[in-house]
Amino acid sequence: MIGSIQAAVLQSILDSMGDGVVVVNTTGDLVSTNPAATQILGANPLAALATLRLPDQRTPCPPADMPLSRAIVGVATDAAELFLPPGHWLSITARPQIDGGGAICGGVAVIRDMSAARGAEMALRQSEERYALAARGANDGLWDWDLQADRLFLSPRWKAILGFEEGEIGDNPAEWLDRIHPDDMEPFKVRMAAHFRQLLSFFEHEYRIRHRNGTYRWVLCRGMAVWDNSAQATRIAGSQTDISVRRSIEQQLQHDAMHDLLTGLPNRALFIDRLERTIAIARREKTRIFGVFFLDIDRFKTINDSLGHATGDEMLNTIAQRIQKCLRPGDTVARLGGDEFTILVENLVDEGSVEVIAERIQHMIAEPIMLGDYQAITTVSIGITTSALEYANSAEMIRDADTAMYHAKMEGKDRYVIFTPTMHAQAMAKLQLERDLRGALARGELCMHYQPIITLSCGRVNGFEALLRWQHPQRGLLYPGAFLETAEETGIIVPISWWVLRESCMQARAWQDEFASDPPRTVNVNLSARLFAESDIVDQIIAALESSGLPASSLKLEITEHNFVELSSETSQTLRRIRDLGVHLCIDDFGTGYSSLSYLYSFPVSTLKIDRSFIRRLGMPNGQSDIVQTIIGLAHTLGMEVVAEGIETEQQYAQLRDLDCGLGQGWLFAPGLDGAGVRALLASAGD
Repeated sequence: MIGSIQAAVLQSILDSMGDGVVVVNTTGDLVSTNPAATQILGANPLAALATLRLPDQRTPCPPADMPLSRAIVGVATDAAELFLPPGHWLSITARPQIDGGGAICGGVAVIRDMSAARGAEMALRQSEERYALAARGANDGLWDWDLQADRLFLSPRWKAILGFEEGEIGDNPAEWLDRIHPDDMEPFKVRMAAHFRQLLSFFEHEYRIRHRNGTYRWVLCRGMAVWDNSAQATRIAGSQTDISVRRSIEQQLQHDAMHDLLTGLPNRALFIDRLERTIAIARREKTRIFGVFFLDIDRFKTINDSLGHATGDEMLNTIAQRIQKCLRPGDTVARLGGDEFTILVENLVDEGSVEVIAERIQHMIAEPIMLGDYQAITTVSIGITTSALEYANSAEMIRDADTAMYHAKMEGKDRYVIFTPTMHAQAMAKLQLERDLRGALARGELCMHYQPIITLSCGRVNGFEALLRWQHPQRGLLYPGAFLETAEETGIIVPISWWVLRESCMQARAWQDEFASDPPRTVNVNLSARLFAESDIVDQIIAALESSGLPASSLKLEITEHNFVELSSETSQTLRRIRDLGVHLCIDDFGTGYSSLSYLYSFPVSTLKIDRSFIRRLGMPNGQSDIVQTIIGLAHTLGMEVVAEGIETEQQYAQLRDLDCGLGQGWLFAPGLDGAGVRALLASAGD
């Protein structure tokens, strides 16, 4: 009875065990198992045990080496680790079973399924291997800081970024922190502390760190901390990336965005930024005096067009360097574009010192510049304004310096002008003039007057010079001197010129039809040099002749001598095309140019018009009769007609006639006449 109870208790214990139990007799036959053995090994435990393999073997262990086979012959096995296909790892402990007489009567095996533990172990090992491979293969340096032990792990790559071998940096955090650039240490600590206090979800910061060679590298550091139950950071780990190349590119892009690519000087954006800062400081420091200079290179376009843009760029670089030599290190010179420069001169002793600086710049720039084999001499026009006018912003200050520079240009170039408030009023008036002029043509406010050109030998009306007038609604009748410069500067001269050409051709044809003469009377029309930049100049002339019916031989186009000498040789072809139409070309204001007379051979000119400044002096003591006689002789030698402009006295008329000057015009004969005045003149002429 007691034996049965003990057997039942023993079986109950076996049934409740999580480990499997298999009992065999001395012949290897199955005696008993528990449910756990069936769950681990299946319905046929002995068959399953026969397939066990060692971890590094592909075939089952020999039968004699199986734990139960060894147990029934008296050999115990302690926790042997064997593999049960297809995917179980087992730990087997086997012991011989001894009967009451001390003899072996079988064997007992206790089997534990280690698959989950072995899988976790293998996963951990793989994870560690992956981490080790990642740490060695990653481009980023990895770090792990044990805050409680105050020990730091740095990966080999972390050390290599700074030029160190793996064993050359220890585990003290000072090895890292002491290498951070002093200027970057404070923000580094602030961001790290903010992350430890969980104010930032992760740590991220860019800073400079010292390389082994003593230079500093830019790095991006990222990390994430671990906190204990009391919200204290216990550990932080992360990566560090070398971003020196990226930072260098960014700095270059930032530099390029704020500097002129040709000269390397600050550009408009950087100049305005510095000027705004200076203005703000001056508001607080009332005694601070500073000035702004606006520079424009005189006649730069001529050099650029004649010698080429590469040579022009070389000249701009030389001028930029010369300007810098005239300034102190704290001053700013910028290139706004083209041939325009601005200068910010800070901490002036007094307002008068700007004149000393301007004269120094002018002297420096006026020195000859060697451009290859060509020696160029140029000058500069400078506009200046100072903080004495208490500017509110940079735009106003640059505007006024620019306005002063244009006054320097208008006064003859190669000079400096200091801005005064009256200049702004003049500039506003000029702006209003431009606005009015843009609509004058459409509103029909422009009109033509015509001054007779007389044959001096007989007094016959040979033709007329077309003169533009503007009937301004508020200012009355305006002559070209009041608006032509604005028209040239703004480009409005182009549409106005084509209108003048068409209107003059139509009027001349109408007079020819009404007052026939032999030869037919001609009309002279002034051409702006700017028109030669228009690709359709010849087409416009043809269209004006065809629409009016005026013969080409009755049209004479005038170009001032000053503009003639500035025309490029490429324009010669255009002039020859115009000449081939049968149109005559005249040089107006002859004698006022400063170039050689070679252009008389280069361009197909048929008429010279002597400037009125020479005619005015005829009959006066030490007059200009010799010069006038020379010009007339030159024209005759070259087979050209010659016209004297500005004849106002009978004495001038008589002298010119005696000098064999063929044609003349001036107030002595008639001023500029409107259409009705011309008709009355022609009607009275009777030819």
